[in-house]
Amino acid sequence: MFMKPTLLVTICVALVANACAYDLILRHRLESKGKFSLAEKRETWQPEETAIIVCDMWDAHHCLNATRRGGELAPRMNAVLKAAREQGSLIIHAPSSCVGFYKDHPARTRALAAPKVSNVPKGIEEWLNWIDEREENAQYPIDHSDGGEDDDPKEHADWAKELESKGLNPRAPWTRQTAGLTIDPEKDAITDEGVVTWNLLEQHKIKNVILLGVHTNMCVLGRPFGLRQMAKNGKNVVLMRDMTDTMYNPKMPPYVSHYRGTDLIIEHVEKFVCPTITSDQLLGGAPFHFKDDSRKDLVLLIGEKEYETKETLPAFAEKHLAKDFRIHTIHASPEKRNEFPGIEAVSEADLLGISIRRRSLPEAQLNLVRTYVSSGKPIFGIRTASHAFSLRGDPAPAGHALWERFDGAILGGHYTGHHGNKVATFAWAAESGNSHPILKGVTRNEYPTGGSLYQVLPLSRNTQVLLVGRAGDILPHEPVAWTHETQSGSKVFYTSLGHVKDFENSAFVTMLGNACRWLVK
Repeated sequence: MFMKPTLLVTICVALVANACAYDLILRHRLESKGKFSLAEKRETWQPEETAIIVCDMWDAHHCLNATRRGGELAPRMNAVLKAAREQGSLIIHAPSSCVGFYKDHPARTRALAAPKVSNVPKGIEEWLNWIDEREENAQYPIDHSDGGEDDDPKEHADWAKELESKGLNPRAPWTRQTAGLTIDPEKDAITDEGVVTWNLLEQHKIKNVILLGVHTNMCVLGRPFGLRQMAKNGKNVVLMRDMTDTMYNPKMPPYVSHYRGTDLIIEHVEKFVCPTITSDQLLGGAPFHFKDDSRKDLVLLIGEKEYETKETLPAFAEKHLAKDFRIHTIHASPEKRNEFPGIEAVSEADLLGISIRRRSLPEAQLNLVRTYVSSGKPIFGIRTASHAFSLRGDPAPAGHALWERFDGAILGGHYTGHHGNKVATFAWAAESGNSHPILKGVTRNEYPTGGSLYQVLPLSRNTQVLLVGRAGDILPHEPVAWTHETQSGSKVFYTSLGHVKDFENSAFVTMLGNACRWLVK
């Protein structure tokens, strides 16, 4: 797990003693002409206007792997609840069908004592299968018609016997919420009823709801207190996407890993139901991931406006790299163009990707990149990364830093300009790169590229040219993709391609995907 400071900037609220607002980054999916693009928006939520609902974090499950994953989630989830509780947020524990266990608990009494309100939404007590026809027509991206159990058959049979030996129903063994989550008798509430939940929310003047728990493709979405009901009935609701799990068996379509299956459900939520956030936005550190999720951590630093890589690069990564990587996208602040909130994620990344143009980072932030590279970890850059930390000879503002030698020392290039957009550009495989794994599946024939040809000669030592490009009949031809090895031993891939049209080209997409996988081998 990362150990990076929070993605959010906490803003102290003067009117609430010892409380700070939640400055959140909400991720969602925008649809245009049948295609979805990743988008983010920042919102500031007041803790006292925010509730966290914990869905079905039971003490046991009929699926052994689900039980294990729930146990793994619990410590981090408990930390989230503690932090939010201390800030003044309402915590609602919703262990469905188990509230009878808590009949004498003060938190259960508190829930039932919430004054009945007149604006209870129609159908709030019902399971909601789809939020609207749009979601229903889309259907789920994973097939969980088998119930989603992903246990080894022998382990599953042994687990069923163990549950029976304890006097539990092996198909429904839950009796209470997991003991790994603290229920504060003085502040929290316990309910799984839609009406009671709504009464509580209205009593506390709750505008914002954070859902966490299991399982996203079933209970988290559909319960009377779930995402669909909250979104349908006007609450500003989000899913905490790293504090959840799915019921999905990789032996069912689309035949991806369990963790990728969860990612696909989260994307579904972001498209059709509500935005998502991560636990580090309340806790600091980094987003949680399961220990058996063996994917590498890819951090993308994006800060340029010319080539729309804030849209194209994350979309490429999710489509082509999600099988092998957990993807973390760090954007330049829209208010302070030289600052990258959450850049601390670089410290624990397995692969760093850079698409930045002429920014002077705060010294501490740029030092994180320097430290990453000096540790010998791999890095790739596209297009304007060659002049990521240079201001055309201008000095950096006070407290900020430049890295003029980044192009030559790290990327291995020598950017001096480009030939302009009026001249058509083309690329083809260099003889020196013909056998390189990065070019596997990439045409060796000349093909058109999207943007102007960069002037990058001469390259540094320890480079291997993979692609060469030309601008019309202008000589000399220029390298447009190469590998490099830094003095600290970092493997590097750089390409001067990266125009929005390049991301529509299968040759470019294949090359960039190959490069990312090659860099972490």
